[in-house]
Amino acid sequence: MLSYRHSFHAGNPADVVKHLVLAQVLSYQTLKDKPLDYIDTHSGAGFFELAGADAQKTQEYLDGIAKLYQHTSEHQELNDYIDLIKSFNESEALAFYPGSPKIAEHFLRRQDKGWFFELHPRDLALLQENMSGKRSIRVRGENGFTGLVGLLPPASRRACVLIDPPYEIKDDYDTVVKTLTKAYQRFSTGTYMIWYPVVDRERIERMEEGLIASGMRNIQLFELATEEDTEVHGMTASGMIVINPPWKLKQTMDNVLPELVSLLSDSSGFYRSEQLVEE
Repeated sequence: MLSYRHSFHAGNPADVVKHLVLAQVLSYQTLKDKPLDYIDTHSGAGFFELAGADAQKTQEYLDGIAKLYQHTSEHQELNDYIDLIKSFNESEALAFYPGSPKIAEHFLRRQDKGWFFELHPRDLALLQENMSGKRSIRVRGENGFTGLVGLLPPASRRACVLIDPPYEIKDDYDTVVKTLTKAYQRFSTGTYMIWYPVVDRERIERMEEGLIASGMRNIQLFELATEEDTEVHGMTASGMIVINPPWKLKQTMDNVLPELVSLLSDSSGFYRSEQLVEE
C-alpha cells in the first residue's frame, strides 16, 4: 500500500498539467489579502533531484518538463509555469523539479497556512526536511483523506485543496468521490482539485459520474493525453478535476492544452477541457 514514490515520475507530462493548474489556482487565490488554507492530501517528498537514481531509472521527465524547459509560449500562463520551475534551479540547466508542496509554498504568504499529509515513511521524512523552517506549514504523517475532512471548515473560511492519491488501491477512485462529497458538505465554497491518471478509462468515467451525481456545482475537467487510450500498458493520460475553479481557469486551459498536446503527445494524443457541472 505504501510502495508508490513520486520520485520515479517527477516532471513527467502528468506533473506538467497538474502543476500548471495548481499554480494557476494558487496565483488567483492569493490575490486577495485574506488568509488562505492550503491542504495537500498526498504530498510525497515535495522536491526532486532529476539526476537521482529514481528519476534516472524511468527518465519520465524527459517526456515532460524537459521538453518545455527552453520553450517560449505565446501564452503567458505557460511561460509563468516554466519560469516557476526555473526558479527552483540555480543554473540554466534543468536539475530539480518541485512537487506540489514546494509549488504551494512558493505562493503561500505569511498569513496563510499549509497542511501536508504523507504516509510513506521515507517520503514523510524527506517532506519534513523539505518543508521545514516555516511555522505556518504543518506536515502530518496521517491519512490525507481523513485529515482533509477533519480540517474543514477552515478558520480562514478560505481553502484550496489538492487531492492527489497514487491510485495504487483501486478503491481510491471511489474514496476520492466519497471524501470530496464529505468535504463539500462541510465547506462548499472551497476550491478542490483532484488529480487522476487514465490507466482504465472506465474508472475515470465512473468517477466523473459520481461527482456529477453528488450535487456539487461548478465542476471543470482538464486532461492531457500523450497517446490514445489503450489497455495494453500503463497511463496514457492524466487530468485535473476542479470544483469552484477561478473564473479564468477554463479559458487559460482552452488556450494552453492544445499547445501541450503538440509539445508532449504523439500523433494520437488529445486533450479535454470540459464544464462537467455548471455553476
